[in-house]
Amino acid sequence: MKQIKDLFVLHSIPERRADSHKGDYGRVLFIGGNHQMGGAAILASSAAVYSGAGLVTVATDPSNKTALLARLPEAMTLDMYDTDTLQSVMQTVDVVVIGPGLGKTEKEWHVMKTVLETIQPHQHLVIDGDGISLFVKHQATVPDAHVVFTPHPGEWERLSGLSPKEENQEKNKQARNELGAIIVLKKHRTEIYFDEEVWQNTTGTPAQATGGMGDTLAGMIAAFLGQFQAPKKALLSAVYLHSRIAEDLEATQYVTLPTHIIDRIPETMKQYTKRRLPSI
Repeated sequence: MKQIKDLFVLHSIPERRADSHKGDYGRVLFIGGNHQMGGAAILASSAAVYSGAGLVTVATDPSNKTALLARLPEAMTLDMYDTDTLQSVMQTVDVVVIGPGLGKTEKEWHVMKTVLETIQPHQHLVIDGDGISLFVKHQATVPDAHVVFTPHPGEWERLSGLSPKEENQEKNKQARNELGAIIVLKKHRTEIYFDEEVWQNTTGTPAQATGGMGDTLAGMIAAFLGQFQAPKKALLSAVYLHSRIAEDLEATQYVTLPTHIIDRIPETMKQYTKRRLPSI
């Protein structure tokens, strides 16, 4: 198992070209936030904007629109239950994230089914939270796209059939191969399962044990996938920096709130690019 280290991330964050524009930094669509869990969609989309995503759209329950735009005026919104518009918007994006605060009823399954049927092979699809639960409940099939699942141990048990006591690197690799998708298994030392490699994060703190932490990570992953040329570097860097910022905050805070992590993302990314030696 390889270790994600600071030096890896240092040389992974891309430089921004002088002649670039917002379309060069990823078009990301978030789908989630029912009438009870709008905060999950707000946290995920905020993390993406603060991580440098060029254009962010949030498909959510209409009741969340005012709160979302008050927190994040940079985002565009649409009704996630309007599947015709959802399909149309999906044609224009690079990354789709479904699941944060989505809900688990048949109404949300119809949204999820629309996404699974519409996603294209060149697009990235991140399935998180309730999206994983719906995927398992309805025995869905992984679509032909660049798919990433981001389960916590309980969700991984439902997805893989492996209990926390049973799962280990070899069994997780086998389950990953059967699914045919990248797995970001969230734990104290998060593990990322690719086709041939397994990586382990070297940052993390119990101060992260707060609601919304996974939503924030999903947003960072999505934004990095939209900007980095290499998806592997995007995933590993997002996982590492998410926890690295939390560790930095823990020095003066008993708990690291997702919103605090989000606020620190732009500054942290800039610090990493400034630490690199200039190209000769």
